[in-house]
Amino acid sequence: MESGLLLAMAFDRYVAICNPLRYATILTNSMIAKIGLAALAWAVLFMVPLPFLVRRLPFCQSHVISHCCCDHMAVAKLACASTMINNIYGIIVALFIVGLDLLFIVLSYIKILRTVLSLASKEEQLKAFGTCVSHLCAILVVYVPGVLSSVTHRFSHQIAPYVHVLMGTFYLLFPPMMNPIVYGVKTKQIHDRLLLLFRRKSF
Repeated sequence: MESGLLLAMAFDRYVAICNPLRYATILTNSMIAKIGLAALAWAVLFMVPLPFLVRRLPFCQSHVISHCCCDHMAVAKLACASTMINNIYGIIVALFIVGLDLLFIVLSYIKILRTVLSLASKEEQLKAFGTCVSHLCAILVVYVPGVLSSVTHRFSHQIAPYVHVLMGTFYLLFPPMMNPIVYGVKTKQIHDRLLLLFRRKSF
């Protein structure tokens, strides 16, 4: 869902910079609602099979997972049978969702970059780039911890259990903690207040 919303935000940036005069006619309330519902449907479509994939596994030992939340692979690892199908499905979902969304995000930013570089003045270019900075930071904040958490699960036999817990917690807490900073720093009042705070500390 989060990945889908980041893609929707990339589309919003694309329309705002590449078709600014048509922004209101392209991104109507009904179009925004359709994009939101498509992101939700996309997420549900890929997540629904996960409980069924876990349910088919036999569990004959401890039912306690060494994780901070009921993660699919953390539960699957408690099974007494092969979890290869779960592993393959998890990798396919990660590659398909993240890969496809990232591909479209990159394509939108290539078009944005072309449009920005064609602008006449340096000031206009900086202003256009400035509207994309917070979104690019949000992409990094979401995808980097997600990829790290996924990688630690795939190579679990080489990594200590507490690292899984730390990575899982980091993945859950880091993006929501950083989002107010990423989007708030651009707000003039917050920006001015932070500058004032740092100036006081330097004296």
